[in-house]
Amino acid sequence: MLAVVVLLVVIGWRNRRWRLLWVPVSVAFGALGALAAWMYMNSEGLASDPAPFRLWLWIGVFATSVAVATVGFRSARWWRRGVSLLAIPLTLLAALVALNTWVGYYPTVQAAWGAISAGPLPNEVDMSDLAGLRNSNPATGKLVPVDIPADASGFKHRGEYVYLPPAWFAGETPPRLPVVMMIAGEFNTPADWVRTGNATKMIDDYAASHAGQAPIFVFVDVAGSFNNDTECVNGPRGNAADHLTEDVRPYVVSEFDSSPDPANWAVVGWSMGGTCAVDLTVMHPDLFSTFVDIAGDHGPTAGTKQQTIDRLYGGDAAQWDAFDPRTVMAKHGPYTGVTGWFEDAIPPADAKKPSGPKRPTADTPTGIGGHDDVTDDDREGAAQDLCAAAQRVQISCSIHQMISGHTWQFASRTFSDALPWLAAQIRTPGAAG
Repeated sequence: MLAVVVLLVVIGWRNRRWRLLWVPVSVAFGALGALAAWMYMNSEGLASDPAPFRLWLWIGVFATSVAVATVGFRSARWWRRGVSLLAIPLTLLAALVALNTWVGYYPTVQAAWGAISAGPLPNEVDMSDLAGLRNSNPATGKLVPVDIPADASGFKHRGEYVYLPPAWFAGETPPRLPVVMMIAGEFNTPADWVRTGNATKMIDDYAASHAGQAPIFVFVDVAGSFNNDTECVNGPRGNAADHLTEDVRPYVVSEFDSSPDPANWAVVGWSMGGTCAVDLTVMHPDLFSTFVDIAGDHGPTAGTKQQTIDRLYGGDAAQWDAFDPRTVMAKHGPYTGVTGWFEDAIPPADAKKPSGPKRPTADTPTGIGGHDDVTDDDREGAAQDLCAAAQRVQISCSIHQMISGHTWQFASRTFSDALPWLAAQIRTPGAAG
């Protein structure tokens, strides 16, 4: 509201030419700005869920404030010039708040500031510090920033993170622990599972109740930039799949002495990352044996099937088949030792519909921000379809449901619920089978 008041003060009454020419021009510029943002998001297939109207409204107001400041700066009085410069960041902030309300990206101001200021993550240590921590018994795990060479994939990625549990530091040499690869949704950074999903706190709590034992977790980058939705495939947007399988996995085994056994490797993903988790596991059972798919889609998606082929695969329809999990499973045939956990979000408005076992509502149902099928009333959801296809090829899977919006809070709650099961599946020392 403050942003609107400040913008109205900037516009003011002024003279007739201002009111009849430059104000309408500025408003038109704002409308075009909102339209351009909407067209860009749709042309790139960046989100399958429609953004709320208020997001486009605030983008339009922000663009209007820029136009008003530009065309009216020279003729405005000194105080109005100052207010016009104030209106721009205020309206931008309002647009960013609307975006965050949609995607549920930052749950607190502190989390947002930590990301913006690039502050250290909880219990973050440098790789060079690890040798000095050997033969110790830390109360919590340590989070290590890593720059993984992309020699095999050529994928231009951002910095990634590896979580080492307390048990990793015991003894002269690291134990061969299992590993979990963590993938966020679209519009992501590798730190999202830590800052927004609170994952390392949950892992620390698990380790504390299991004598320091927990898997190694690697928080990967599958985008390369905030708005590059690769869906973890190889294509014009980058060879994200190769980065995970040919860069990240060998690096973790080599640098942190983790187990190389696929029975000890899992993939957890939220939204787009959930799609990735299924895809990576069914495509590479020689590398991964367990997945947790939190509200992923039926397969890599960037619009309609043809739009997906064009956007993700450069028009190569054969690549769509190569990365479609149901096609991959049917072609592969029976699997051995592969298990999966599907988590489905049930919108609160649909909570009374008989759709299987339900659990308590996730707190703070804010934001959507990803591909999922929770708004598809005319067809069965992705979790049901994929689990049925998986069971036909001897993949053991289960479907879990929670009354919630498609939010980071939902993803975080699901990870907490699935963690004990996940640790047992990949044979973490001390985990109950």
